[in-house]
Amino acid sequence: MRRLKTILAVLITLFVMTSSPLTSYAISAKGAVLLEQHSGRVLYEKNAHTQMRIASITKIMTAILAIESGKLKDTVTISNKAAGTEGSSLYLVAGEKVMLEDLVYGLMLRSGNDSAVAIAEHVAGNLDSFVSMMNKKAKEIGMKNTVFANPHGLDDHENHYSTAYDMALLTRYAMKNDEYAKIAGTKSYTAKSLSKHGTVTWKNKNRLLTQLYPYCTGGKTGYTKRAKRTLVTTAEKDNLQLIAVTINDRNDWNDHKSLYNQAFNSYKLVNILEKNELPNLLDDVYTDNLFIKKDFKYPLKKDEIKNIALKVIPYNKKKSEKDQLEVGAIDIYMKDEQIGSVPLYSNKIKTSQPKKHWWDKFKKVF
Repeated sequence: MRRLKTILAVLITLFVMTSSPLTSYAISAKGAVLLEQHSGRVLYEKNAHTQMRIASITKIMTAILAIESGKLKDTVTISNKAAGTEGSSLYLVAGEKVMLEDLVYGLMLRSGNDSAVAIAEHVAGNLDSFVSMMNKKAKEIGMKNTVFANPHGLDDHENHYSTAYDMALLTRYAMKNDEYAKIAGTKSYTAKSLSKHGTVTWKNKNRLLTQLYPYCTGGKTGYTKRAKRTLVTTAEKDNLQLIAVTINDRNDWNDHKSLYNQAFNSYKLVNILEKNELPNLLDDVYTDNLFIKKDFKYPLKKDEIKNIALKVIPYNKKKSEKDQLEVGAIDIYMKDEQIGSVPLYSNKIKTSQPKKHWWDKFKKVF
C-alpha cells in the first residue's frame, strides 16, 4: 500500500524546482502582465499595478455583466443616446430592435461603442446605474486600482482607469464563464436580429485570434488617442491557459506572441496534489477514508520544485458535512510563500478501534 511519504517522494523526484517567473523579455508596453488562468500566478509583469487609461478593453466588464444579467435573449430597443455614441460602431439606428446577445457579440468582436451604451441601458436601466454595477463587480473581483466611468472606454471621463494586473484579474474571472469564453473566442459572427440592418456578419478585430497565433483563444482590443493601443488576449497550449494584458503598447501583437511562446516553453501545469492519490494513506481504521475533493495545480518550471513544500494543518474543531468531516487542510508553499491550500476530509466512521493516534501518525508521515 502506498503511503503519503511515497507520494511526496515521487513528487519531489519528478518536480524538483525554484521560483523564477519570466524576466528576460523586454516589451514595449508601458504596463503589462502575464497571468496563469488556473492558479492566478503572475509569470511576467511590468508596471502591472500602475493606473492607466485602458480604452476598449473596458468592454470585457460590460460583456460579463450583460451575460450574468441572464437577459441575452431579450430584445433591446436602441436609444438615441446609444445610436449617437462616437467612435467604433455597429452603426445602430435609434428605434432599431436587436437581441442583447447580438449586441454582446458586436461589442466584443467589433468593439461597438453604440452597442456598449445600448447594453448598459438595457441591463441597468441607465448608464449611471450600469457604471455602479461595473465598479461593484470590480471590487468583488479584487480590482483594487480600477475605476470605471463608462461602459466602452472612451476618453470622456478623467476617472476611468485600471491596471494591467486588474484587467488580467477581470479576464480570469470572465473566462470562467463558458458563454463569455465562447463569445470572446469567436472569429466571426452573423447577427440576424438587427431589425433595420437585416443579417450582418462581424469579423473579430483580434488578429492574434484570427490570424497571428494558433494558440490564442480570445481577448479584446482597444485604442483611444490618450490610452494608445491596449490589448487583452488569452491562449492555451498543453492545458496551460494564459492571460496577457498590455497597455499603451505600439508592438502589442508581437509582444503577446513572445510572452506566450516564452511561457509555453518554460512552464508546465503540474498537479502538485491529486484527489485520487490521497486515499489509502494509513494502515489503520482510516484507510480509504482520508481524501481531498480537488486537485491542486500550479504552473512550474522544470528547474523549480525543490522549493515546493506541503504542510498539514489539523483542525481542532472539525467541520461536519453530511457523511464527511473536514478535518484539516494541506497548505502548499513555494519557498516561504504560501501558494495554496486544499481542504482535507475524512469519511465518518463507526468503529470500536481507538482513534487517538491517527492525526499524529498522519502528521508524522508528512
